[in-house]
Amino acid sequence: MDQKTNRIAFQGEAGAYSHEACRDARPEMEAMPCRTFEEVIDAVKSGQADLAMLPIENSTYGRVADIHRLLPESGLHIIDEAFVRVRISLMGLPGVPIEEIDTVRAHLVLLPQSANFLKSHGMKGYSAADSAGAARELAEHKTRNEGVLASELAAEIYGLDVLARDVEDHGHNTTRFLIMSREPDYARRTDHKMMTTFVFEVRNIPAALYKAMGGFATNGINMTKLESYMVNGSFTATQFYADIEGHPEDRAVQLAMDELRYFTNNVSILGVYPAERDAVR
Repeated sequence: MDQKTNRIAFQGEAGAYSHEACRDARPEMEAMPCRTFEEVIDAVKSGQADLAMLPIENSTYGRVADIHRLLPESGLHIIDEAFVRVRISLMGLPGVPIEEIDTVRAHLVLLPQSANFLKSHGMKGYSAADSAGAARELAEHKTRNEGVLASELAAEIYGLDVLARDVEDHGHNTTRFLIMSREPDYARRTDHKMMTTFVFEVRNIPAALYKAMGGFATNGINMTKLESYMVNGSFTATQFYADIEGHPEDRAVQLAMDELRYFTNNVSILGVYPAERDAVR
């Protein structure tokens, strides 16, 4: 387990946006594709990979399904965050002009994001399980009139021509990823702000959440995210996921967390890491 593999695991096929996140954030590491988020986590826990790249939320369609449930149970620790601007490219077989493309395949979430482009070019969109997978299938099946919406990295990997870049209707589509490791890293301090991510479950008393949050306000701690989700399918047991600016060793954070613990059944820190400098929160 102590032997380093120099691999970073991600969910999806080669050329997926998660692959792009791996390449951008850890260019020195080998990106390792996995079928599911669970397989990504298991790859790190078993030592097949050193790090996991997991998407947490997207600026267009919100949080990634199931990821909040998986993170606290994963046994892994957040050591960094990464933001990837989702740039959608139309690609086709080498030598085929854009005028011949009348059918386009992509993951279901990419099609509505490129609706104006498809309509203006008279193209019909069809959903695929995975955009990078659709690019691979196009390269294999060589359907001349078919195009794919995916990352430019996918075109590079599967030998396709990029026919149009940045075809998305809106230019703000960004995915936030968390980079996770088997071991936490609380020792790092940077000249930029630090982030602390944790989950907690409030006690069953009136105004428990309001009281639990009071310590962050009185101690001047900026909470950048607070989301709730059900635990084990129960409508009464609610767990909260939170991001705050600061380090657990900061005196103000210590006071706020002490007050939080007084009104909660449990608090679990998932990671302490530098905030991405270019992130828009």
